[in-house]
Amino acid sequence: MKDCLRALASLSLMLACLYSPAVYAEELSFDQTVNALALAKKMKEKERVIAQLAMTSSEKKLQVLTSLQKGTLYYRKSDKRVVFSKLVESQYRINDVLTGEEYGLTEKRKLKKINISNKLRNQLRLIVAKIYLSDKNDERRSRAVKDLINSPDIKTLGIIESALDIEQNSTIKQNLQLASALIRLNGENEAGRLLAIHDLEGSLHKKVISALIALQEKDDEGRYVEPSEKVREAAKKTVASMQGAQEFYRFVENLFFGISLGSVLLLAAVGLAITFGVMGVINMAHGEMIMLGAYTTYVIQQIMPNYIEISLLVAIPSAFIVSGLMGVLIERTVIRHLYGRPLETLLATFGISLVLQQLVRTIFSPLNKSVISPEWLSGSMEVNGLLSLTYNRMYIILFSFLVLLGLVFLLKKTFVGLQMRAVTQNRAMANSMGIRASWVDALTFGLGSGVAGIAGVALSQLTNVGPNLGQAYIIDSFMVVVFGGVGNLFGTFFAAMSLGIANKFIEPVAGAVLGKIIVLIFIVLFIQWRPRGLFAIKGRFVED
Repeated sequence: MKDCLRALASLSLMLACLYSPAVYAEELSFDQTVNALALAKKMKEKERVIAQLAMTSSEKKLQVLTSLQKGTLYYRKSDKRVVFSKLVESQYRINDVLTGEEYGLTEKRKLKKINISNKLRNQLRLIVAKIYLSDKNDERRSRAVKDLINSPDIKTLGIIESALDIEQNSTIKQNLQLASALIRLNGENEAGRLLAIHDLEGSLHKKVISALIALQEKDDEGRYVEPSEKVREAAKKTVASMQGAQEFYRFVENLFFGISLGSVLLLAAVGLAITFGVMGVINMAHGEMIMLGAYTTYVIQQIMPNYIEISLLVAIPSAFIVSGLMGVLIERTVIRHLYGRPLETLLATFGISLVLQQLVRTIFSPLNKSVISPEWLSGSMEVNGLLSLTYNRMYIILFSFLVLLGLVFLLKKTFVGLQMRAVTQNRAMANSMGIRASWVDALTFGLGSGVAGIAGVALSQLTNVGPNLGQAYIIDSFMVVVFGGVGNLFGTFFAAMSLGIANKFIEPVAGAVLGKIIVLIFIVLFIQWRPRGLFAIKGRFVED
C-alpha cells in the first residue's frame, strides 16, 4: 500500500513537472525532479525533466546529469528509487541519488536503466558544459574546458564565447580561447579558419598539432580535407614552427617515463641486491614477494573500503611485514639447509614461487584484482599542452628514492647494518667476532623480501594485481643487480635508472620485445668485460 501511494505521488509530481506552467516548474525541488526521471517514458518527457533538473539549485544535479550521460543512472523496479550504479563483476553496487544510502550489490534484473537518445545525450553535454563553466570552483571549470578542447563541437561555441566574457582566471581563459579557435578551425568561412590558425600559433597542445596536421591530409578520393590552399599553407607553417618544441617535450616525456620505469625496477631489485649481496642466494621466489605485497594492498582496501585515501599508507608497512615474515619463513625452513649449493637453492626457490602462486590462486582466484588509486595519486600535472606528468609515477619516483635512502641509512648508520656488512665482507671473521651469521642471514632475507613487498604496493598503482605479477619483474631485477654490481646499492640505483631510461628510448624505435633483447645483449657483453658489474663490492666473501 505504501509503495502504491509513493508511486502515485511520484506520478503526480512528474505530471506537474511535464505539463505545469514554467513558473510552477521552476519551484519544483531537486527530489521531485529526480523522482520524475524514473517515470518519464518518452524522450520528450525526459528532455523536459532534464531541463527542469538543470534549473534546480542542488549541488547534486551535476552528478545526476553526468551519470545519465555515462549510462550509470538506474531506478529500482520495486519502488522506482533512482540510484547511481557501478558494475561489479556480474552485479551492480547501487547508491540512492537522494539520500546517498548504499544498498549494496543488486542483480541487474531488479534495476531499470534510464535510457536517453543520442540527441538528448548531445543536449546533456551542452547543459553539463554550461553548468561547469559557470561553476565557482576553478578546478571544475578547468576540467570542463579541457573536455571541450578534446572534443570540439560547434554547438558549444556560444557557451564558450559567453564564458570568455566573464572568466577571470587567466589559465582557464587561455584554454577557453584555445577551445574556441579549435572549433572555428572547422568553420565554413575561410577567413575565420585563417584567423583560428593565427590564434593557435604558439600553442603547444597536442590537440592543436593533430588538428592542424589533419587539415593537410587527403580523403579516400584523394581530395584535401581542407579545400583552401591558403589555409593549408598557414597550417603547415604553424606546425613547422611547433616541431622543435614538440621534439624537446617528447624527449622530456620519454625521460620521465624512463625514470619512472627505473624507479619500479629499483624497488623490485634493491631487495634482491641485499639478499644476493649478503647471502649469495639466487632467490627465484623474489617476484612472489612483490606479488604478496600487491595482494596485501588489495586486502587492506577490502578491509577499509571507506578509507581509500589512507589505505595505501597502511598497506606500505603491512606489505613489508607480510612479505618480510614470508621471507624469514622461507630462509629458516628451506634456504638455510642449502647454503653453498647454488643450483639446489635456485631450484628450491623456483618451486617455492610456484607454490606461492598456486596459494594465491586458491585464496583470491586466478583473476586479476583491481586496486583503487587514492584521489591524491590520480590525475596528472599538466606542464603544457605537450607534456603532462602523472601523479602516480611522480610519487613512485619519490617513494623509490626514499626507500633507497632508508636502506642506505640502515646499512651505514645502524648496528644491524654494520653486522650485515661484516658478514658480506668476511663471513668467517664475522662469526669469530661473535656475530651470529645465521641470524643475520634470516634478517637480511626478511629485509630483502619486505622491500620487495613495498615494491608490490607501488606496482599495484600501475597495473592489475594477479598471481603472475612478480614473474614480469624477476628477470629484470636480476639484470639490474648483475649490471650494477652484486650487493652494491648505488650500483643497483644506477643500473635501474640506466636500464629504465634505455628501455623507454629504444622501445619507440625497435619495439618493446626487440628493445628488451637489445638491452639483454648489451648486459651480457658488458658482464663479459666486467664480471662483477659496474660497482663491485670488495671482500673475501665476494672473492671466494
